[in-house]
Amino acid sequence: MKPFFDEFYDKYHRDLFQFIYYMVKNRQAAEDLTQEVYIKVLQSYQSFDGRSSEKTWLFSIARHVAIDYFRKQGTKRKRIMDFFNWEEKGESLKDGEPLPDEVVELSDQMREVYKALDQCTLDQKSVIILRYIQGMSIQETADILQFSDSKVKTTQHRGMQALKKRLQAREVDDHEA
Repeated sequence: MKPFFDEFYDKYHRDLFQFIYYMVKNRQAAEDLTQEVYIKVLQSYQSFDGRSSEKTWLFSIARHVAIDYFRKQGTKRKRIMDFFNWEEKGESLKDGEPLPDEVVELSDQMREVYKALDQCTLDQKSVIILRYIQGMSIQETADILQFSDSKVKTTQHRGMQALKKRLQAREVDDHEA
């Protein structure tokens, strides 16, 4: 079991930690939840049947752990994403792959993006993180979230529209101030 776990850890730890960090936006909580995911992986690996990839299985566990965390917090936390350019690429995003520690050092503009994403739904945040930050396909995202492909596409579109609207509203507010 140890060789499996070591390989699994080396292969997925950074992506797993980033996913959880982007969901909860708290380093200590992300570290704790990442460990909780690994405990669940170790407890349930024998029941992993291979119907999905290990990564899809891992991120599905991570998403459920994050949802449980939000429930325990008694809040419906909202979602975040990374760099994008509405004018040139429409709804596509560029992933600059900042490390969680670098989030603290983001420019004021990027802080506004993160604040706007906090107002997205949990589903929108999950889709945006998996698709644009983690670089997963629509199919992988659907498998992790247990959504249909069309629900992933719809949620992604609505999330991007909501984000764009919120950022434009913030820009108007800033100009009026």
